[in-house]
Amino acid sequence: MLRAELAGHGVGEPVARKVFARVHRDWGSRLDDMELLPAKVRAALADLGPFPELETLERRRAADGFVKYLFRLPDGAEIEAVRIPLPHPADARALKERRQRGEAHGLVALPTAKYSLCISSQVGCALGCAFCSTGKLGFSRNLATWEMLAQVHAVLREADHPVRGVLFLGMGEPLLNYDNVMAAARILSHPAGLAISADAISISTAGVAPAIRRFAAEKTRFRLMVSLAAPTRPMRLSLMPIEERWPIEELVAAVRDYADTSRSRVTLAYVGISGANMSRQAARDVARLFAGIRVKVNLIDVNDSAGRYQPPTDAEVAEFRAELSAHAIPVVRRYAGGRDICAACGTLAATRQGGVVLGEGPGR
Repeated sequence: MLRAELAGHGVGEPVARKVFARVHRDWGSRLDDMELLPAKVRAALADLGPFPELETLERRRAADGFVKYLFRLPDGAEIEAVRIPLPHPADARALKERRQRGEAHGLVALPTAKYSLCISSQVGCALGCAFCSTGKLGFSRNLATWEMLAQVHAVLREADHPVRGVLFLGMGEPLLNYDNVMAAARILSHPAGLAISADAISISTAGVAPAIRRFAAEKTRFRLMVSLAAPTRPMRLSLMPIEERWPIEELVAAVRDYADTSRSRVTLAYVGISGANMSRQAARDVARLFAGIRVKVNLIDVNDSAGRYQPPTDAEVAEFRAELSAHAIPVVRRYAGGRDICAACGTLAATRQGGVVLGEGPGR
């Protein structure tokens, strides 16, 4: 859109690219201050910039280093984003090898080398998943592209390590705000934007099948993450009302199309709930559904602040993993970080609790 606007004023591609880079690498830059542009063009485009800043209401650091940001939007709505600390890959590999040798157990803190960000795409959410705090808020509106980018820039300004990944996994259903989310992802990955690798940008969905098919047809390099939570229609209906609109068979068909088109492995985010979806039979049903499709399962313990749902026991996890492994489906048990500040998956609801409230500045 910016390039088209500049072209309408006679600005060529090389200069337009530099302006694009300035706007998206120096958030808040005004077009009417850019000496790259002729004075007449600057005056004509004065109303296009800068994008407004989000008001940072609060930053809370969890005991494990996760930081949750609470932002206020220009219309007064509040959303959250999470800064996720990640170690150097070599350190992570070394820890994995120590675990395999039985030399490391439990949570081991590794030095932070980079960050990934979990950002919101909507104010609230309309899907009402039973285990998700955001869904209990209901839906207010979609975020504009700039409001998603502004979350990233707000964190970047304070970060003491580079941001190397972005997850559209915060408040809202990203694929119900498809155009704005994809525009934000393209800018984040553009060489003249923030140059975050497209492979390190994940778009999550609870199962909006038509949008998954569109995602496949557009052949983007962004990663697809599908929240499954249950492998049968009755079980999924009890947890995720979206099953009523797009049944699991339609979802699986869309995932198959995406996997075939992208030739990549699809991540299935599976919220583990004790006594509900963690049986060997549930694992067999997952394997049956996705037979012949390249998938991997990210097993995430449920985080239910109301206490209705409990995370799986170690025994349930062991059996579930063993069954999936027997069907050659990779399983990774994801660490649910930031629980003490309600920053873990399923808990974002614009809350103020736990952790340490931080001030301004790098590393805060």
